[in-house]
Order: sequence, then structure tokens, then C-alpha cells
Amino acid sequence: MIRFWFLLLVLIRLGQQNQPGVSPCGPRNLTVSRLDQTVLVQWEDDASCSALNDPILYNVTVLVENQDVHSDGVWVAPGLIGSTHSWRWTSPVPMDCAAHTFRLRAQINNQTSRPDQHWTLPDKEAVYSRSVFPQDAALEAGSLATFCCVVPHGQQFHQMHLDGHTGNTTKISEHRYALTVRLKPVKESGADVQCETKSGEVHGATVFIGYPPGDKDLQCETQNLESVDCRWNEGRNTMVKVKSETRYQLDGSPCVIGSELRCSKKVKIGGGERNWTLTAQNVLGQVEIRDSADLTRRVHMFAPHDLSVGDVEARSVRLSWSWTVQQYQNLSLSCQMMASDADGSFLQIKHGVGLKAAVLTELKPNWKYEVKVRCGTAQHFWKWSDWSSRVSFHTDGDAPDALDVWMQKKGSQTVIVWKKLLANQSHGDVTGYEVTWTRTSGSHRLYKVEVNASVHRYTLDGDSIVTVTAKNQHGSSPPSTITVSAASPDETSMNLSCFTGSDGGLDLSWSHRPEASCGYVVDWFPALEADRVDWLKLPPSQNRVRIKPKNDVAGRRYWVSIYACTRGALLLLERKDGFFTERQIQPKFFQSLSYKLRGSDVEIYWDPVPARQQPACIHGYVLYYSKNRGEPITVTTENPADSSLTARNLQSGFYTFIVAAQTVAGAYGNTTLEVLLNDEGSLNNIFISMGAVFILLFLITVLCHRHWACIKEKFYPDIPKPNLADWFTSPVKSVNPYLQSGLGCHGEENMAVPELLLKPAEPLNNNNQEDVDLMSQAPPLNHSNPAQGRHAVSTVFPNPTYNLPAAGPGRPAGPGRPAGLEPSDYHPQSLAEMFGQNQAGQKPIICVSEYIMALQPTQRAAQKNGGKHDGDSAESGEFNR
Repeated sequence: MIRFWFLLLVLIRLGQQNQPGVSPCGPRNLTVSRLDQTVLVQWEDDASCSALNDPILYNVTVLVENQDVHSDGVWVAPGLIGSTHSWRWTSPVPMDCAAHTFRLRAQINNQTSRPDQHWTLPDKEAVYSRSVFPQDAALEAGSLATFCCVVPHGQQFHQMHLDGHTGNTTKISEHRYALTVRLKPVKESGADVQCETKSGEVHGATVFIGYPPGDKDLQCETQNLESVDCRWNEGRNTMVKVKSETRYQLDGSPCVIGSELRCSKKVKIGGGERNWTLTAQNVLGQVEIRDSADLTRRVHMFAPHDLSVGDVEARSVRLSWSWTVQQYQNLSLSCQMMASDADGSFLQIKHGVGLKAAVLTELKPNWKYEVKVRCGTAQHFWKWSDWSSRVSFHTDGDAPDALDVWMQKKGSQTVIVWKKLLANQSHGDVTGYEVTWTRTSGSHRLYKVEVNASVHRYTLDGDSIVTVTAKNQHGSSPPSTITVSAASPDETSMNLSCFTGSDGGLDLSWSHRPEASCGYVVDWFPALEADRVDWLKLPPSQNRVRIKPKNDVAGRRYWVSIYACTRGALLLLERKDGFFTERQIQPKFFQSLSYKLRGSDVEIYWDPVPARQQPACIHGYVLYYSKNRGEPITVTTENPADSSLTARNLQSGFYTFIVAAQTVAGAYGNTTLEVLLNDEGSLNNIFISMGAVFILLFLITVLCHRHWACIKEKFYPDIPKPNLADWFTSPVKSVNPYLQSGLGCHGEENMAVPELLLKPAEPLNNNNQEDVDLMSQAPPLNHSNPAQGRHAVSTVFPNPTYNLPAAGPGRPAGPGRPAGLEPSDYHPQSLAEMFGQNQAGQKPIICVSEYIMALQPTQRAAQKNGGKHDGDSAESGEFNR
């Protein structure tokens, strides 16, 4: 029976060997190991493969959850048959998420080995112990990564995301899903991968996304001449320091890294170059950086120790220090001394072998300083040491520095001004100033005056050479001299244009002048205020500067002048006025805006705006005008001195004129004038009519004035009261009541009209004073113009009331009674008889000049006789017209 089974096995073996396409050679002792997601597959050759002379091809197949995902081949040369072979592969799917099966089969001359070898990772217990993979992994940014989710039994997959970002999700198997994304660094604390089910359960894992080390710029040197010190730059942040710190090695020796990236190693310092290698490594990779150096030429010294100050004077001080490395005393050194004060700092360099002391010079008297020192090798200089600790000191006082003197013209006087010395210039407290001067013409007498320390100006007249010095407790300053000329500089060729500054300042430039032996002076002061001048002195080589007032106000006008400093008096090169900071011109800038009509043109004019009222430079004016508020038309002028602009060829209508001042910033100060223009023919007709009416009225007025008396007699005659004086005094009882007169208003004959005259000493009884005045004021009626015709005029006669006394036997005739009147011939009527009918109100009696009562011959003789007796009463009455 045993023989039967043995024979059967031999026959089967022989049948397999004779079977075509199957080789007895194949792999054995297959092993699979992993590191994270990287797999290492190792195997050996079967003993039957040793007799082969042909190469062997091993086919490796990877199955994930029993699905082919990758295939590869490994060739083994005949000389390597019998040794151990390996194959390395990184799975895109986390190894812990899904089962990975590796199958290995040999192929020789198109014959495949049988059976094949296989290995599965991980085991089933590991597969179902977690839900999201990988866990706490460090992944490189920029790579494509796949995350896996194992959905628990009884749950349905919903979604996966990395820190809220969803990518490409694929289904691996019934309960396994993969998320593939391009990784970006998020934060050093890690990123969260989450897997959600439809029931709301969330499973997750944390991964760290970053970079391998990027350290660079290795630099090695020595400080104590006994070891090498290397420093480098870290480069970009790896972002995985929480998961994996970067480890360093210098030439294979581990480095202890503190707060600085620095690594030291004890070596023997000798001549010649040597290579130094630094290795930086983390979980994502490593980098090597190198440096080559001769350390005797790379000595980085330690800072000077125990710095101290001695021998302090007004302008110098002695510094001393020590070294912690004794070998420095044999080196040729260079040391920097830095002195700092309130105004800044400055450096001085000293040299010497083993230098441990130096003198610091060029200091300011009466000034506080801080000083520090650092050193380096003078031969094969590498770099400066660190600064030593600071030391403070105060220098001694000294005489003041020379004053900065200038002048300011004010009318016929000159004000000598000087700037107050700063603390670093006075070198102590200034006790006063001394001003001396001599006249440039006439007597050369020296004048001297002491000025208080709080005063920084002095006023004098005429041409002078002035010298000013300052004094303190240590002495007097060097003299400062300026030449004053009484004559005002010639400004006819000066540039008087208005300037506009920028950012509160003004940039000036000018041509070099050969006569400016001692440089240039630029001064500025407010043009409309009694403010002090400010100035700046420049060397002869400088012909441009930017000036800026200390307390400028927007809209304040300044004068700026440029002078050349010569051996004699100053030479004025340029003068201008303007604004460092302009202010916008407000509306209604032009106070008195008016217009003139010149045919079809309208001239708009205004009063020139005084410079005091200008808050900005005016470079011209602009006139906008529009008809009936239509599209405006512009007229401009670039001459700031103009005070009018003309709008031409205008038609009738309503016009709006706007005048504005042109500045650097634009047109401002709009002032509006509205005008209604009529047709030219209508205006001319109106003016002609008004002129004709005026002339006519003037002529009428002149004529009425010249013939006013006649006009009054014609249209407004005076109506007199009844005048009965001649009736009472006439001795003739029978008179011709009417007599036609041939005299008009301007008769050529004189008509004698009797007058009733009274002596002043004998007033009439019972007469009113008003009637007496009326009679005495009546002029005689004279006609002297023979050319006048006969005119009928009405004359108003006053009618006074008389109460004349009668002459009785015992009562002689008096001066109030006419002579030659007998008592028997005169019977006066009573007042009741005369005026009984008109006592209530007397009316005037109108006398027509054509009919005048004439005197009878007897009456004329009586008048002649009466004239002989009394010359003052030649006529008994007078008619006044």
C-alpha cells in the first residue's frame, strides 16, 4: 500500500514537470512589512531556480479589498538567483482602512510558477478597530492624499471633508469610502478629517500637513579660538513641529538647539579651510547644508568687558575696557566708539594690538553723552563684536559758539538780529551780548553797547559794520560780523512773482554767482505782519534749498529773498512773495462788481483786491456769462493786475455774469452779477425822449422866471381893499368918475397917482397898523416903456379903514390932515355909513386900468398949493398896483 502511494506521487510530479507553461521555479519565504503607508515586500528564490541560466521575472499584484489596484514586475538576473529580493510601494489608500493583499508569482521564459505566494495586511481585527484613516499622520503639503472612512455596520455613508473642504470621494467597498484631496498647510495644530453618516454620526482623525526642513545659509566661525560655532537660517516653517521636531547634526554630532539656531563643536583651530556639514531632518524628510571656512579668518570676538570713563574734559574723554579671552591681546584690533546725545550719535574708530583703551574727541562742551564700544580683527576682518554696555558722562563747559547774525530793513532803520544759541552751542548759560559797530563812511569811531541775554536784536541807522558776540561764565564767543548798507537794494530786476509752496514748504533754486565768496542767505518773513525774520545760511557750493516756516498759517503771505554773501555788502539776487500754504478763496470775493455798456459789449469791472485780503496767489481772472441761465461762455485774463473783463456781441436778454479768481488750485471766489439788457434802438429812443423832455422843461422854467410878474398879473392878480383916502381929502366934490387910460402894463408915460402920506410922528387915529404898513409899502406906479401897447389890467387896491379927526374952530389942522381943507367943506362919514354894508367881511375892489378916476383941475391946483406948504405931502394919495 505504501509503495502504491509513493508511485502515485512520483507520477504526479513527473506529470507536472512535463506540463507545458508551468515552471517549478518560484518565490518562497514571502514577507510584507509597512511603515505608515509604505510597504516593503521581501522574498527568496526556490531551490529549483538555482539551475536556471535565464533571468526571472517576479510579478507583484496588489489587491485592495480583493480588487486589483496595482501591478509591477521585478527582474532578477541569473547572478542574483538565490539571494533575497525586495520591492517597495506606497499605497494611496491608508493601509489600516482596507485589506491589502500582495501576490507574487515568477515567470521564466513565458512559464509561470505554480503555486504563487500572497500576503494580506492588516488582519481583520485591525481593519474594524477604527473608522477614519490615517490617524495622527504627518503629510507633506502639496501632495495628493487619500483618506479612508469605514462606515460601521447598520449605517449609511453621507460625506467626508478635510477642514470643511470636500474633495473627490470614491467608494472602495460596501462600507469603505475614500476622500482624495490636494493638501494645503492649515495650522500647526493639525487638520481634522471627518466622516459623516446619514444618521448624523461623525467620525474623524487629525493629520498634520507641512514641509520637510528647509534650513539654509550655514555659516561657521569661532569666538574663543577653541571651538567652531555654526549658525543658519531656518527657512520656511515646517508646520509639523507638534508632530515631529526638526533634529540637527553637525558633522554627525547631535546639536542641542535652544532659542537660537546655533550649534557648537569643540575643534582645534588651525590654518586652512575645512568643510562643515549640517543635517536637518523631520518626519517628512531631511536636508543637508554645507560651509567651507578657515576659522583663523573668521574670528567673531566677544563684546568688550568693564567699559569705564576717565579724564573728562570739555571736548574729549578717555575710555578703557578689558577682554574675557586672553588670546585677543595678541590680535590686531579695530574698535568703534559710538557716542550718543539728544541730537543723535556719531562713531570714531581706533586701531591697535590688543586694544583696551582709546580717547574719544570732538565732543560738545557742557553736554551729556552715552558711549559704547565694539571691536573686530583688523587683519582678515570678519565682523564686529556685540556692543559693550553703555556708560554715561557729562563734559566740561566752554565759551559759546559764534552767533548766527542777520539783519532786517524797517524803513530807514536796520534791525540787527541773531539766533538764540542752542544748548549745544552756548556751552553754558549765556549772560549777555555785546554789539559793536563803526560807520563805513565818515568817522571810524567804534560804538559799543551791552545787550541783555533775553534780547536778540538791536536797531541802528546808516551804513555800518556790526559785530556781535555772546558771553557766558567761560568767556566770549568768536565775533560775528555783518555789513549794513543804508541804501535799499535795487528791486527793479527782481522776480516778484507770487509763489505757492507744497506741504507747507518751498523749494528754491538759483544760479551760482562768482561774487558769492561766503555763500548765500535765504530769508523769509510775513509780508503783512510785524513778525521777526527767519533765515538760512548756505555754503557757496549749494544753490538749492527747501525752506519751511515754523508756525505757518494757511493764507499768510510771506516775502522770500535770496542774497549773495560777498566781501562787502550783501547782494540781493531774487525776491518774491507768496504763500507756503494757500487758503481757498471764499465766494463773493469781489465786493464791488459793476458793468458798463459799450454798444453790444458789456465790460464787467471790479475794485482791485488788496494784497492783505488775498489768501492765495491770483494768477488771473475768469468771467463766466450766460444768457437766460443757458450754457456759460468763458472769458479769461492771465494778468493779475487787470480789473475788468469784457463780454462781446451780446444781444438783449437776461444775463448772469460770474467773476472768479484763478489760483493754482482752480477758480474760486465766485461773485455773481445779473443784468437785463434791452435793444440798442429802444434804449436810444428812451434816452432821446428823456433829453427832449428835459430841455423843454428847462426852457419853460426860464421863460416863466423872466416873465413871472406879468404872468402873475394876468392869471393871479392881487385884489386890493377899497382905498378911499383921496375921497376924504379931496376938496373937489364933483369929479369925473371915469377916465380912459391909454397906458398898459408897460406904458411909456408916468402916471401921477396921489399918495396919502403921513408923518411918522402923527399916526392916524383908529387905523390898524396892518393897514398903515400896507399903504407905506405900496410902490408908485411908473410906466417907462413906450413900446408897450395898451393893456387892460386889473389892479387890486388896498382899502384901509381911516378914522380922521375933523378940524373945528378950536382944533387947528394938524399934520394928519391935508392943508387947505376947510371945515365947512369936509364932513367925514361915520364908520357905520361907510362900511355898514360890509362890516362882516370886506371884499377887495377891482380896478380896471382902462378906467381910472382922473383929478379935476381944482384938485390939481389944490395939490400944487399943498405941495408948496408941505413937501412931504405933495400928493394926497397913491394908487399902487
